Amino acid sequence: MNSMLILIGIYAVIGTAIALYSKGAKTQESFFIGDRNIGGVVSALTYAATTYSAFMMVGLVGLSYATGVGALGFELVYLVGTLFFLSFYGPKIWKIAKEKGVVSPSGILEHRYGLKTAKATAIISLIALVPYTSVQLTGVALILEKNANLNFSTGILIVGILIALWAFLGGLRGVVLTDSIQGILMISVSIIALFWVSAKVDFSQVSSLGNLMYVPNPIWTPKFFLSLTIPWFFFALTNPQVFQRMFISKDLQALRKMIVYFGLFGVLYTVIVTLIGIELKILTIKGLFPLVEYRDNVTPTLLSIMPEWLSLLLALSIMAAAITTANSIVLTLSSMVSRDIVKEKGILYGKTAIILLTAVIALFAVRKVSYIVELSVLSSTILLCLLPLVFGLFHFKIGKDLTGVLTILSGFLASVILTFFKITPFGIPIPIITLVISFLVFLIIGKLESQ
Repeated sequence: MNSMLILIGIYAVIGTAIALYSKGAKTQESFFIGDRNIGGVVSALTYAATTYSAFMMVGLVGLSYATGVGALGFELVYLVGTLFFLSFYGPKIWKIAKEKGVVSPSGILEHRYGLKTAKATAIISLIALVPYTSVQLTGVALILEKNANLNFSTGILIVGILIALWAFLGGLRGVVLTDSIQGILMISVSIIALFWVSAKVDFSQVSSLGNLMYVPNPIWTPKFFLSLTIPWFFFALTNPQVFQRMFISKDLQALRKMIVYFGLFGVLYTVIVTLIGIELKILTIKGLFPLVEYRDNVTPTLLSIMPEWLSLLLALSIMAAAITTANSIVLTLSSMVSRDIVKEKGILYGKTAIILLTAVIALFAVRKVSYIVELSVLSSTILLCLLPLVFGLFHFKIGKDLTGVLTILSGFLASVILTFFKITPFGIPIPIITLVISFLVFLIIGKLESQ
């Protein structure tokens, strides 16, 4: 039997055993947010594993290979924004969630704006996060297609089953335990992979990269840079799967530890991943690595030339990264379906939603609609419409349900229409237009509604 398939089988058995060990949650608070009793180190590892996914070791390696150091700047801007927002707003959000018994991300907005806003938030999140979650399945399926002799659809099926099964059985406790183990695997194997690639690179040849080693350049124009970075800069406040992670810490000290340890993980992992991509480009120029046209195939190509033991470990770490992100998103979305759409107090609807959502995501992933990075950014661009409402929790005392619904709807329509028709009025990046429209609607309707 293929060694990769044997390793996946062992991985699946261990993960399922952890999920079974963690099962037993009877309440939504227990199933979806672990009774708000997760320690700092585990919180940091689950935040990191939820955030850093197939996007990194597949998408960002490919982006670095194709576009150079601009990819590093793009990802570091995200990290700076995330650490700032977690540090400033994290404790405030944690306190509100604890005091009001909030379980789902949109539940916080319901207390401030109303039920219709919470429902609209849940629906928009469902629409936006299907592409982003499908990226996780796509990344793993590409790896399995090249390195385990499985066709793309079979890879999607395997990953989809594991995502649904582990979230269904273990809830958040199962997810954070598997996240912790997989987070350690991700960072450890990436370090080994970097050393392996670096050993083949003559760093005196960096000049051969030309304009890939500085920004702006023909690829990383200011418009392109802003288009990618703005949605990610606000990621911590607009993406529900990480927003909900601010609810789970057992106390404020654990939350602070989560932020510090996540920051350390993020800097290290980002530098490693982008370095691998840039070094592979140097090797391509010198004829030591194949020229890869489709950038999401850079990592699969790397795996095909590595020693088998390292190839297997790196492939498994990518699979782990994808699954940790995907089952966290599916679990969060199921909490929004249960709490905010159907208003069911038990966990049955949430568990049913896990299965249905995973099926829809898998169907979307099979189509391979776009590059991994672009799909991820599209989801975050759509979710920018939530930012005015989150800021409104702390900085504005205006607006109710009408404000909330119209803010969400206007930002959503702007991002989708402009992206679909590839319209950038006056050359302004779509994320900026989405933010401006959302904030204008929020301020205008909010003041009118508060009169």
